[in-house]
Amino acid sequence: MAKKKAFALRINEDILKAVEKWAADEFRSTNGQMEWMMQKCLKDAKRLSKRIDKD
Repeated sequence: MAKKKAFALRINEDILKAVEKWAADEFRSTNGQMEWMMQKCLKDAKRLSKRIDKD
């Protein structure tokens, strides 16, 4: 599994509320939901390396 790195994120309050709601609906943490969203977007845009894509 890839090593995870923490970082601060400033985000619009309405966007965060929407992500929190979506995460709750999917039984994920907000952090897990955001990570899943970013991975999906990167994969869809073909910007995710093959090595990361398999994790």
